[in-house]
Amino acid sequence: MDWSIAGILALDGLTNGAVYALLALATVLVFAVTRVIYIPQGEYVAYGALTLALLQAGKVPGTVWFLLILALAVGLSDAVGALRRRQAPARVALQALRTLAWPVAVSLLTIWAAPRGLPLLAQAALTLALVTPFGGLIYRIAYASLADASVLVLLVVSVGVHFALLGLGLLFFGAEGFRNPSFWDVRFSAGLLTLTGQAVIVFAASLGLIVGLWLFFGRTLRGKALRATAVNRMGARLMGISSAGAGRLAFTMAAFIGALSGLLIGPSTTVFYDSGFLIGLKGFVAAVFAGLSSYPLALVGALGVGLLESFGSYWASAFKEVIVFSAILPVLLWRSLRDPHRED
Repeated sequence: MDWSIAGILALDGLTNGAVYALLALATVLVFAVTRVIYIPQGEYVAYGALTLALLQAGKVPGTVWFLLILALAVGLSDAVGALRRRQAPARVALQALRTLAWPVAVSLLTIWAAPRGLPLLAQAALTLALVTPFGGLIYRIAYASLADASVLVLLVVSVGVHFALLGLGLLFFGAEGFRNPSFWDVRFSAGLLTLTGQAVIVFAASLGLIVGLWLFFGRTLRGKALRATAVNRMGARLMGISSAGAGRLAFTMAAFIGALSGLLIGPSTTVFYDSGFLIGLKGFVAAVFAGLSSYPLALVGALGVGLLESFGSYWASAFKEVIVFSAILPVLLWRSLRDPHRED
C-alpha cells in the first residue's frame, strides 16, 4: 500500500464515518433520554433512501400507506384509552386530529407530487417529511406504556420493532434495491485524491447537524428539557417536564437523523429494504465506543469505525464486517472492568 491508496481509503472511511456519526448520535440521544437501545435506527436509513428512489421513479412510495396506517393505529389507541379514562369526546377528537393532521397532510402532498417529477431537493425534503413522523408514532405505540420498564425489557421490544419494520419494509418497498442520484455531481482534485461533491455534502450535512444539535441542547428550552430528562428522569418529572413528551421528541429526532443518513448514503451504495440494519449497527458500535453517553466520543468512534471498515475492506474485503464488529469486544471488556456493575 502506498500513500495514494492510503489517502483514498482514508477519505472513503471518513465519508462513511460521517454518516455513522449521525446514527451514533441518534443512538446516544435515544438511550440517554429513554434508556432504549434503539436497534431499529437503521430502518429509517433504508426507508429514507427507498422513499426518495421511488419518488425519483415517479411512484407513490409505500411509506405513504405505512405512515397513514401507523397514524390511524396510534389515533385509535389514544382514543380508546381516553374514552376509558372518561375524557370529554371533544378532547378525544382534538387529540386524534393532532395525531392524524401531519401524516394525512404530508401523505396527500406526496400522492400529488410523486408523478410530477419535482426537483431532487424538493423530493428529499418530502422524504424527510414522510419518514420523520415515524419516530414519534413508533414511540407512542411500542414504548410509551413501557417507559419505566427495565433496559432489558426495552431491548427486547426494540428487537421486536426491528423485525416488524424489516418485514413491513419488504411489504411496502419490495425486494428490489435502488441507488439514488448524487445531490452534487462534481469532482475536486487535490493531488492524487479526488473529492466528490456528494462527499462534500455528507461532511457539510454531518457537521451542520452536529452543530445544530449542540445549539439545540445548549440554547433552547426543549433541548435543556431533554438534557434534564437524560440526567435524572424523576427529577425532570418533578420539575414539570413530561418524560413522555421528551421520549416522543427524542424518537422523532432519531427518525429525522436516520432519514437524512439514508439520503446521504443512497448515492454511494445500492440500498435494499434490509440494508439499514448493518448500517445502523455500525452506528451502534460507534455509540458503544462512547459508552452510550458522550456525543463527542460517539463522533470520534464513528470516524474510527469508518476508517477501520475502509482499510479492513482493502486488506480482507470478505471479512470487513467481522473486523468492524469484532473491534467492539475489547471496548466492552475495558468498560466492563472499568465501570461498576449494576443490575439495570
